[in-house]
Amino acid sequence: MIDLAQLRREPDVVKDALARRGVAPSTLDDVAALDTEHRRLLQETERLRADIKSLSRQVGEARREKDLARAEELAAVSRDLGDEERQASASAELVAGRLRDLLLQLPNLPAPEAPDGVDEHDNVVLRQWWVAMDDGAPFPSFEEHQRVPHWEIGAQLDILDLESGAKLAGSMFPLFRGVGSRLVRALGAFALDRHTPDYEEIRPPTFALTETMVSTGHLPKSADDMYAIERDGLWAIPTAEVPLTSMLRGEIIEESRLPIRMTALTACFRREAGAAGRDTRGLLRVHEFDKVELFAYCTPDQAADAHADILARAESLLRELGLTYRVLDLCAGDLGTSSARTFDLEVYSPGVDRWLEVSSVSWFRDYQARRANVRYRREDGSTALVHTVNGSALAWARIWAALVETYRQSDGTVELPSVLAPYLGSTTISPRRG
Repeated sequence: MIDLAQLRREPDVVKDALARRGVAPSTLDDVAALDTEHRRLLQETERLRADIKSLSRQVGEARREKDLARAEELAAVSRDLGDEERQASASAELVAGRLRDLLLQLPNLPAPEAPDGVDEHDNVVLRQWWVAMDDGAPFPSFEEHQRVPHWEIGAQLDILDLESGAKLAGSMFPLFRGVGSRLVRALGAFALDRHTPDYEEIRPPTFALTETMVSTGHLPKSADDMYAIERDGLWAIPTAEVPLTSMLRGEIIEESRLPIRMTALTACFRREAGAAGRDTRGLLRVHEFDKVELFAYCTPDQAADAHADILARAESLLRELGLTYRVLDLCAGDLGTSSARTFDLEVYSPGVDRWLEVSSVSWFRDYQARRANVRYRREDGSTALVHTVNGSALAWARIWAALVETYRQSDGTVELPSVLAPYLGSTTISPRRG
């Protein structure tokens, strides 16, 4: 949620910043008008309450002086003012609700460093990496046996069963088998071992309350992309960012405890409603996938280092896995609702000849903390909103796809990176016998 105080103080700055995200200045004029009206009604309510309190004292004095006529006259005026106060209070609540609804729809202000642009086509490639790049080797040229899509490899090796997944839950719910299933599990354990103990491992609930979803900015704006369990007022989490952001909702943290770093491996659920008909083959776009998330509460001064640390960890995992990847600096128009600055990591998957997003590393400033009311206490005793930072390290469905395509051998087997051996035993995937 944006800072109303900043909008009052620097309306043109806020308008110019959000214009980079396609928000019309008139929308912010509406916010400012509602804010002014809300404060006017609150002041009117307080004035009426003060008048009623004063009249109450006068009524008491008149009764003690046995001036019953005056007491009744003052009491009648007090009752009339009471009606006005209730009306003003109700109006203030109504305007506050309209103001909150509008604020919940507004995206975060983009960081000045975020590139200008309208959509994904304006994102900036910062760097690329591939094995042997440091030796001056050119961008890798993949062999024909690596140019086979992962869904065909999965079927040939009996490690990915998309038909059974669709039979059980509908399309875009994959089912992994045998070594394919163990590979998903191994990737999660591999990442958690790299992140702990620097990040405390958390196993949060898979479902979240509406208030928890609102805190991160996923609701109300992205409701169509979420899975709702209406009977219980719950939502299936789209990312562990949701519960981790609300772990300290409504609390004040001592500055000495910051930064607080956490990591979690969870299933993630997304309807991908806006992507119907696009990239639906294999694991390119699925409704359920496992992901390891990194998250930090921090002070504003710690935010840049926290952001850089998560990005470095995600890149390090990709390098250990030997996957070709690139880093994108997302333009203002392509940022997620809550983000001020985001770097995306994309791996190159030779079987589908595509760059696949496997991580978004984002700094949210105090946007989420304002929604969740998470503050920290400075050494001087004053309080301020924390900043939040998070990123995927990593999302496994597309990593799985890139691995089996990149490491497919000419005989049809897959030879996975040796870093996974402690988690898999054998790193060779061959067709199952029998």
